[in-house]
Amino acid sequence: MKSEMALVPETSIAGRALITVVAIMTFLASLTAGAAILISDASRGWQDEVAREMTIQIRPTAGRDLDADSAKAVELARAMPGVTSVRAYTKAQSEELLQPWLGSGLDLSELPVPRLIVVTLDKQERLDIAVLRKRLSGAIPGTTIDDHRVWLERLAIMAKSVVFAAAVIFALVLAAMILAVAFATQGAMAGNREIIEVLHFVGAADSYISRQFQRHFFQLGLRGGAIGGGLAILAFFASGTVAAWLRATPGGDQLEAMFGDFSLGENIYAAIALIAAGIAIVTGFVSRVIVFRHLRDLS
Repeated sequence: MKSEMALVPETSIAGRALITVVAIMTFLASLTAGAAILISDASRGWQDEVAREMTIQIRPTAGRDLDADSAKAVELARAMPGVTSVRAYTKAQSEELLQPWLGSGLDLSELPVPRLIVVTLDKQERLDIAVLRKRLSGAIPGTTIDDHRVWLERLAIMAKSVVFAAAVIFALVLAAMILAVAFATQGAMAGNREIIEVLHFVGAADSYISRQFQRHFFQLGLRGGAIGGGLAILAFFASGTVAAWLRATPGGDQLEAMFGDFSLGENIYAAIALIAAGIAIVTGFVSRVIVFRHLRDLS
């Protein structure tokens, strides 16, 4: 232990600086991974909700009794296997759906607002949409079915894009950390060049010398990773607390719909722990490789 401390000082300005850098990198990587997991989980929730519903639209035409056609469509939909519930929107409810885009106070009676029927699907039993579409078109001409397939595809693309962006950011953070470790290792070797060269020329094994650096930088990486991972967990807890405060507001509802409730599940804890441990291992491994190359050049 004494030789290790003499070879690579345990406490130094460079060592403390490296701990700070590793902590920052771990914090950023953990936030990136956690955000990707939150959005991915929320996306799966969106897709499950959207996939469980479909919409029947009845377009108004001259001489059509929308109320009667809507009631007939409800009966046909309820008779289909795989349907849990059917809800028909009234004319007033259908017009209310347009208020976020058209504003309130407008007279929409002259607009051809279609009548909407929301069908909730059974998770266990699959609905034959083709059969339902055929029955509706035969009994109620001008009826269309929207199974939200386009929305599902867009949600899947968005989730994959977020995961890809998170992977790119994580790779950049890891590359920056490797460069920082490389510079710190070279600085440590420069400060102990005479000792390293003497040990090398008197017959000390390269594995012994490199192991001292690897152990030293692994400990630094472990400390920095623990600090950064702990700060990331605190950040997620703080975000969850703020989200809980804002839950009753419209902005809070949108935030929860986008990212979930910021609850730290086991997968996020595991991801942060793996990132912290992985960064510590990479820190030690990079220092070992650099020292090995330096010793090989001395031979």
